[in-house]
Amino acid sequence: MERERPVSDVARTLGMTQPGASKHLRILREVGLVRVREAGRERLYALDARGLRPIHEWVGGFEQYRNETFERLNTYVRELQVAREEADDA
Repeated sequence: MERERPVSDVARTLGMTQPGASKHLRILREVGLVRVREAGRERLYALDARGLRPIHEWVGGFEQYRNETFERLNTYVRELQVAREEADDA
């Protein structure tokens, strides 16, 4: 993540075969999650976080919904607590 790496490093780090890592990196490159640069005979791969933006935006909608839901739940619980305290005082 922090620097470019050849496919052999990626494969070794992940405990994969080099052909398997190459296949995954090709797919990640096609969807814009990694970029590749040729350096002599090597192909160096690096994370391209810009490819995560659509995922982040999509997930952000669920996060907003979840936060709003928790806020409504919290308000409801507070109202129940106040009602219980009022009933106990009566």
